[in-house]
Amino acid sequence: MLPAAGRVVAISGAGRGLGAAIARRLHAEGFCLACGVRDPSRRLSLPDGPRVTWHRYDAAQPDSAGSWIAEAVAAHGRLDALVNNAGILKRFTLEEGDEAALDEMWAVNVKGPLRAIRAAMPHLRAAGHGRLVNVASTDGKRIRDPSAPLGYAMTKHALMALTHAARFAGHADGVRATALCPGAIDTELIAGLPGATPAAGRMQPETIAEVVCLLLRLPDQAHVAELIVNTRLESTL
Repeated sequence: MLPAAGRVVAISGAGRGLGAAIARRLHAEGFCLACGVRDPSRRLSLPDGPRVTWHRYDAAQPDSAGSWIAEAVAAHGRLDALVNNAGILKRFTLEEGDEAALDEMWAVNVKGPLRAIRAAMPHLRAAGHGRLVNVASTDGKRIRDPSAPLGYAMTKHALMALTHAARFAGHADGVRATALCPGAIDTELIAGLPGATPAAGRMQPETIAEVVCLLLRLPDQAHVAELIVNTRLESTL
């Protein structure tokens, strides 16, 4: 397993929900963190010190990813991993919903990660054992039923394609990319979502944070292109 000590991880959406759980778990493991959040003044209760820096990152803003990654490298001297966690879910189905909601999800869920990967890839290659984790969803693998959030699923399907492109782009230089596809996680993202797994059956953010930590520590010989962690029994997932 790759060591955590001295390795720097950039995490988007680290201020709350799943991103916060990932940040706490990776910090406990010994990683250095460059946390990308829309409001850097709203920080987690992580111990102060040089291992954690906070940077403004808004996935909907075209220049934000480049600034975040540049600041992260300037602060820590290197970048070993990128976790694209930031995402939004807006109501948009085949028959209902304004296209503005779809455009907003496309900007945050697809173009945001694309920009972050473009900015981070040279540094991940230079690290020798670079790691990329894109937090997708089981909705990126199938359309469950008519209640499924179609617009969100469309963007997560696109994120799957982006992950596979990154796998090929960085593989020769030791970069390993994974599309992590969790089912329902008990966060604000799916509060009130029609058809979502009932609260009692949802995963806790800390469960997926543990999976992220594992993916960042696996050796180069362990290629995990996609990892599905479902809450439901489905015939193919």
